[in-house]
Amino acid sequence: MRHLLKHTILFFLFAATISCNSTDSMEEENESSITNLPIENEILQLINDYRTEKNLAVLEKLDAIKTQTDIHTDYMIEKNKISHDLFSDRSSYLKTNANAKAVAENVANGYTTAKALVDGWIGSDGHRKNIEGNFTHFHLTAKQNSSNVWYYTNIFVRK
Repeated sequence: MRHLLKHTILFFLFAATISCNSTDSMEEENESSITNLPIENEILQLINDYRTEKNLAVLEKLDAIKTQTDIHTDYMIEKNKISHDLFSDRSSYLKTNANAKAVAENVANGYTTAKALVDGWIGSDGHRKNIEGNFTHFHLTAKQNSSNVWYYTNIFVRK
């Protein structure tokens, strides 16, 4: 219970961690050496397209972020729920290993297309705030569980 309370307090302190779900169709820092699925690349492109439309800087992929999105997406699949559990650990890792000054996270599940996911996040005040935030880098993991339900973790970092 104390552990849960700690994470609840951290959630409000960071105020950048937002979740979303749907049961319907709802080397160099600028280069990623980690292979992405086509849906991941499409999601990242749609987010940058949206940022460009809003006259915001395009975000660059960062491998250190991808390691954390992979771990958390696997965790959510194992727990069979979306969450921001252990966000403070991911944030600390990125502050230490990627010189992050700020970290935010969007998570989701159930969306079957990149466009539906990004539209869902943009339609949510908290998710949109992260997408439009003063960040410089991002990365994302999209994975399906054994029932073919998609889970997503998207982390944003300002360096």
